[in-house]
Amino acid sequence: MTRTPNVPKYYRVRTELESILAELEVGDAVPAERELALRFTVSRETVRQAIHELLVEGRVERRGRGTVVASPKLVQPLSLRSYTEGAVSQGRVPGRELVTFEELGADADLAEALGLAIGAPVIHLERVLLADNEKIGLESTHLPAGRFGEMARAFDPGTSLYAAIRETGVVFASATERIETVLASPREAALLDSTTAMPMLLLHRLSLDTAGVPIERVRSLYRGDRIAFLTTLRD
Repeated sequence: MTRTPNVPKYYRVRTELESILAELEVGDAVPAERELALRFTVSRETVRQAIHELLVEGRVERRGRGTVVASPKLVQPLSLRSYTEGAVSQGRVPGRELVTFEELGADADLAEALGLAIGAPVIHLERVLLADNEKIGLESTHLPAGRFGEMARAFDPGTSLYAAIRETGVVFASATERIETVLASPREAALLDSTTAMPMLLLHRLSLDTAGVPIERVRSLYRGDRIAFLTTLRD
């Protein structure tokens, strides 16, 4: 005999909430916790747990003291295209806020990744990534200053870094990328208008040119509730 598992109360509430959300538009208010608790004859804590799952998944978002239907996630392709190209292709308006723009000496790990001597000058660029003025990611890029120092001096941090690199004649040929789930540090959460309890997607990328020479090492942290990634697999 197959036993039917007990369905937690919060999950039943979540299922009902999904039906409610299907009837609402982006930005519409979700009924208050008290109203939902009375409607489903459950505690407010049960409602709160159901709403929290929808928050983590990016179906709803907090706005002031209320909860509203969230806009669809930005689906970013895993490719050698820039963040700008990916956002524009979906009709979103990309943007960036500068956090750090500095030159520093490469430590052992960074020197090995970029094929440099320890202490060699490296450009460090850290920016918050925006989509339609919404903060969705924090990108930290390191570039060899010996190769890109002149470009960096004229670079506008509010524009596409990949476009600026390509204008120097450098061609992106390949990249290795690792993706994992993490929680943000307090600093990262503050920069992204999020919380340390929100799951984040962390990407580490090392890009190479056509000669196999490293171009950049990038650490990108994305809000798991606001972005998803897409790739095409071929045999």
